[in-house]
Amino acid sequence: MTRSSAMPAKKIRTYAALVLALALAGCISLGGGGKPPAFLLTLSADKPVEAGRTAQGTSASMIVVMEPETSQKLSVVRVPVQVDDTRVAYLVGATWVERPTKLLRGLLAETLRTRTSTLVLEDSQSMAAGGERLAGQLVDMGYDARTGSVVVRFDALRTLADGTVQSKRFESVIPGIAAKPEFVGPAINRAANDVARQVADWMLGK
Repeated sequence: MTRSSAMPAKKIRTYAALVLALALAGCISLGGGGKPPAFLLTLSADKPVEAGRTAQGTSASMIVVMEPETSQKLSVVRVPVQVDDTRVAYLVGATWVERPTKLLRGLLAETLRTRTSTLVLEDSQSMAAGGERLAGQLVDMGYDARTGSVVVRFDALRTLADGTVQSKRFESVIPGIAAKPEFVGPAINRAANDVARQVADWMLGK
């Protein structure tokens, strides 16, 4: 092979390697860096507990809020989108800061704290027996593309101090929401706060 024919072949191989490297860079991230999502979403209470407010109780009187169970659809930090009866996608550009079940547990506990002087703890804070326990299953917390709505649905399971178990489904739907993170995130937060208030009313006999 002459020098004049070898040089173009070498350039072609170098160019091909460069194109391949650039293509892979768009698909994978070495070291977990990656491009951050445009929106990091969380849940926050409409009326958080005021600074300086105190609560007290015994293991027999306190309320312990457990992290809910959930399906695989909600066991990730992505926001699910129900496309039709059988297909689920995820909202592009949005990620929860923590697991949805953990976020809902914190919101439920905070909402209860604003409504009662009884000591309210999360299961990560106390393993004590006794008192009341709020558990359940987070059925849905995402976007329904069929109706343009956000949906939060929670099957609550309440265990009283005497061992009695009660269950009730709570739901909040907010229609007319565009399928964009900047609209879906705040709408889910409003719906989750609505569900938390309903649960608190039920727990406290309002």
